[in-house]
Parts: sequence; structure tokens; C-alpha cells
Amino acid sequence: MCIKSKRNLVGGLVSSIALDSMSDTEKQEQIYEERPRGVIYEDKPPDLSAKGISTYLSTRLSTLLDLPNSRISVINPIPALRAMSASDWNWYGLGFVGWVIDAMDYFVVSAAATDIAKSLDVSVTEITWGMTLVLMVRSIGAIIFGFMSDRIGRKWPYIACCAMFMVLEIGLGFVKTYKQFLGVRAIFGIAMGGMYGTAAATALENLPDQSRSILAGLFPTGYNFGFILAVVFYRAFQFSYKEGEGWRALCWFSAGPPFLLIIWRLCFPEGRYFDKLKEKREQEKHLNIGIMQELKEAFRNYWLIFLYLILIMSGLNFLSHGTQDLYPTLLTTQAGMNPDIKTVTMVVFNLGAMCGGLTLGQISELLGRRLGIICGLIWTGAFVYSSFMIHSPQAIIPSSFFLQFGCAGAWSAAPIYLLELSPATYRALASGLAYQLGNLASSASSTIEATIGSRFPIEGKHEVYDYGKVMAIFTACVILYLMIITFLGPERFHRELHDFTGAIPDKESEEVDEHVVVVDKTGMEYEHRP
Repeated sequence: MCIKSKRNLVGGLVSSIALDSMSDTEKQEQIYEERPRGVIYEDKPPDLSAKGISTYLSTRLSTLLDLPNSRISVINPIPALRAMSASDWNWYGLGFVGWVIDAMDYFVVSAAATDIAKSLDVSVTEITWGMTLVLMVRSIGAIIFGFMSDRIGRKWPYIACCAMFMVLEIGLGFVKTYKQFLGVRAIFGIAMGGMYGTAAATALENLPDQSRSILAGLFPTGYNFGFILAVVFYRAFQFSYKEGEGWRALCWFSAGPPFLLIIWRLCFPEGRYFDKLKEKREQEKHLNIGIMQELKEAFRNYWLIFLYLILIMSGLNFLSHGTQDLYPTLLTTQAGMNPDIKTVTMVVFNLGAMCGGLTLGQISELLGRRLGIICGLIWTGAFVYSSFMIHSPQAIIPSSFFLQFGCAGAWSAAPIYLLELSPATYRALASGLAYQLGNLASSASSTIEATIGSRFPIEGKHEVYDYGKVMAIFTACVILYLMIITFLGPERFHRELHDFTGAIPDKESEEVDEHVVVVDKTGMEYEHRP
């Protein structure tokens, strides 16, 4: 809820004249400072007493249904997009495009797996192990680059990840043996793990509050857009080099976009958030507060929330991998699609995800993060049967679109939900590591489905299994798990991302209430949601 104060006409004219006399940079800073601030929550350890747990559980339903906005007009994305300044779009573009290129470089191997296997004289299964290896080492990158990003700034870890992408994609194009292939992909996994937290923080932590939902919803769809780019460029480069080795040209081409990102990022300094964090740390130096004490404070206040973030990100990653990884196999073996129809289906499949992220992302501005995720899960459940159990193209193509619409809709709140629940001083580390640990937990999803699927052979067909039935059951179980976890979780909707209250130990600070009401410079008052 908010109470709008009446604006003074004379004061408004004076402010307008003053703004006109400023430089472009000063105008951007003035616009930023005059934005309504979000809700400030004090960082404090979780209350694990019997009374504290009972009170928390008793409020899960009421807080879920306590909509942060009662006006249906908030789902209109136009005001949210208009609130973005040129500087905001620049930061968002850097983060989003970085994630798109990250995903495209990952899916290069998926798109060209058959050709790579022939060139290296190994099976396709062995090549896909290279993709699994990437998932397994991403957590290492999340720790290394996440910590660097929170200590020295977002800029140089971002550039380092892009430089690694560039070098590794060139190197991948020259590999001659399977061991070289695995080595390159393992190092790539570290860079990929480092990019998510840094890119998400770059893109989202400087946004206006009202713009967070729609643009956070768009952010995870960069993964799907990266897949589409990998498929399109694979078809473009398939016959551009030696016969059967067009994938090498694709790898060399893929080194170009990260180079452009490096140039783009070099043109700009650190964002406003990290500048404020750096200033706060400078102010606290006289208290002799070191890195270990700061980490200890963050862990003390956030260890339980961090475990929750791992659980929900594991579920969301199981949802995406469980509905995606074996789907091409289902289309080929059970639906009997030829390569062209299969490609069209997979493109439509990913377009559905992009549309779902945009649509349900903005709806979470009305419903809140938790209820928005649950609505996406319910939508997904409605299309499970038709997507996996009916095997005609007429049913599969539209059903897969709407299935991924719901999956991405559930995912749409995840990036900003992670940032709003992460400690202010270690946001890139906590959000990136939670995401990558969830990814690691779900990396075996396709193996689980394939193993269970082998127990359901289709009569009359040699070595053809009913993957559709297994995927339907698996997806339904994941949806149920996610609904329970999300229902039980906390929420800090529109948390002020530039506030460090309690994030850095302050020996001189006085005790404050658990939640604080913020009144911004325009007189707008923002109350908390428990």
C-alpha cells in the first residue's frame, strides 16, 4: 500500500528548472535518487523457537494471498518500461545479453552433438557427457566469480567470464581428441557458473522497483533465446567448413559475441549498487570489520534462507530439465517426427518459454513472487498430459508451447526472488551459488527419466520406450514438490536492493524493529509484507 502526497506546484517548477540545468549524468543520478524506495528489512538470524516456527507456518497462507497490489492496472507493462532510464537499459542489456551468449555457447555442443561425435570418433552419449560435466562444475565458477563480484565489483568478473568464453570457444573448434573436448568443456562450465550471478546482478539490481517483475521475467528466457541462436547458427554453419566439421566454424563464430560484450562493458564503470556498497565498506573500516566477519554475519542471518533457495532452485531446475532434456528423444522415437518438424517444434517450444516469462513475470507484480510461481506451476500442470501422452504433431506443437509458457512463467519470478532474498553484501555469490547448486542437483534428471523409461518398453517396437509416460509422472511430482516448497517459503517483495541495514555489522548501530516502513523523498510511504 502507498499514500501519495500532493505535489507542490512551485516546488515542481523549481525542480524542473534545476533538472534542465544538469548534465545528462547528473540527470540520471537525480532521477534515480527521486525514485520511490522499496521496503527495508532488517537482517537478523532466523527464530527457530517453537513459537517462532509456529507463527511463521501460521502466516504462510495469509501472506501468500496478501496481494502486494490491489490495482489490476499494475499488470500493464508500459508504465514499468517507461520508468526505465537509458542507464537502466544499458545495465539490463549488459546482463541479459551476457546470459544469452552464455546459453548459446553452452547449446553449441547440444546442437552439433552428432557431428562432434563423428569428428572425435566417439558416441553421441559420450558427447552429451560433456554437457553434464558443464553442469557439474558450474558451482565452482559461482563461488569464484560470485565472491569476486561482491568484493571487487561486477565489471571485471563479467569481463573475465566473457574472455574465457572467447578463448574456450576458439579452443573448442581446434580439439582433436575426446579428452581435449572434456577439458575445454570443464573449464567452460566454470566460466558459465560465474556468469549467471554476475549477469543477473548487473541486469536487475539497478532497476526501478516497478520494472523488476517484467524484466526479471524476461531474464531467464535468455537461456531459451540462446538455444534458438545455437540451433539457427548451427544450420547456417553446418556446411561452411570441411564435410561433417561445420561445428568447428560455429565454435569460432561463437567467440565473436563475447568479444563485443567485453568492449561494451569496458565503456562503463561500476553500477550504482556496488558504488554504494563500496562506500559503506569504507565507512565501516574504522570498526575493523574484515571479510571473514562480514561473511560470518551474512551466514548467521541467511543460512536458512539460503537452504530454502537451494531447494526451490533445485525444483525449478528439475522442472526445466525434466520437461526439456528428453523431449527431442520423445519427438523422434515416439512421435516419429522428421528432423524438420522436430526443429520447428523445438523452436516453438522455446518461443513458448519466452512468452511465458514475459507475461507471468509482469503478473507477479500483482500477485507477488510466491503466488506468481504457483500460478505458473498450475498452468504447466494443465498441459502435461497433452504434451507427453498425445504424439501427433497437431497436439504436440501447441501443447509444448503452452507447457513451456507455464514452466518459464514459474521461472519468471526466480531471478528477482533470488536477489530479494539474498544478503545485500554477497548478492552475486548467494544468488549465483543457489542457482548453480540447484542446477547440479537436477543434472541427473534426464538420467533418472531414461532409467525409469527403460522399464516401460513399447510393445512391437525394438528398444523404444515410453518416455512420455515417465516424463509426465516426473513433471507432475516436481510440480507438487515446488508448490509445497513455494507455499512454505518467505517473501520480501520489492525489497530495497540498495539498502545495507544490518548487512555489514555496525557496532554503533542501535536496535531497530524487524521490518521498517520507508518514506521516500516524494512523501510516498511503503509498508512491509511479512
